[in-house]
Amino acid sequence: MNIINSDLIKELRRRTNVSIMKCKQALEESNGDVELAIDNIKKSGLKIDSIKSNRLTVSGLIVSKISSNKQIGLMIEINCETDFVARNSLFQEFTNTVINTALSESIININILKTRFENQRCVLMNTVGENIEINKFIVLTGDFLCSYVHNAKIGVIVDIIFEKTINILVAKNIAMHIAASSPKYIYENDVPEEIMLKEYRTQMNLAIKSGKSLKIAEKITQGRINKFMNQIVLTKQNFIMEMNRTVGSILDENHIKIKNFIRFEIGYDN
Repeated sequence: MNIINSDLIKELRRRTNVSIMKCKQALEESNGDVELAIDNIKKSGLKIDSIKSNRLTVSGLIVSKISSNKQIGLMIEINCETDFVARNSLFQEFTNTVINTALSESIININILKTRFENQRCVLMNTVGENIEINKFIVLTGDFLCSYVHNAKIGVIVDIIFEKTINILVAKNIAMHIAASSPKYIYENDVPEEIMLKEYRTQMNLAIKSGKSLKIAEKITQGRINKFMNQIVLTKQNFIMEMNRTVGSILDENHIKIKNFIRFEIGYDN
């Protein structure tokens, strides 16, 4: 019987890109025969993805799940290479299984989740012929969580405090607004000072370079800073359902505060 040494395992892993444990098991079953081990891995349905694993995964699905008590929210982005596979029922079933399992088994770490579904991922890659990645996963806990997913391409979970009556419709509309408008911060005070200072310097330099006097440049810069804040701060944005009002005024009217939110979008780092 051949000795299964580290060199054999490294060679098999280099050629198949499957895990060390699977390489060791395959070599033990093949009595150290690397070629036979590769054949056995193929037959087991695990994709030899040394090429596919390096392909860009620019498509995929975003799904979210909220616990029955509205205090635990999960969101996941699983990527593939094309929209064709993203619409495949097997890919969609895999995505839903992953997030349902994460909720039911209280999984909060993406690496644990990846390990849990590595075999299924490889089998699915073999079936659909594309690279598949569990790319982003997050768990949010809060007072009252509401989620919204737009066409499985943009997903939002919002943590809301209702100071008076719970209003599900307003909560959903706020989540929809965040999906559409992509704010970076909730309140003006949340914007880091270094971000403000960098924007101020940029706009001031542009105004001065355009030939404006220092006094006029200062006024122009302040106007641009206000516009910048209106773009990145949730409460200062115009509400998509009523563009003549800000999100902040909607929150005040309904006695709502936003504690936190998460936003995923396919193809973007969030």
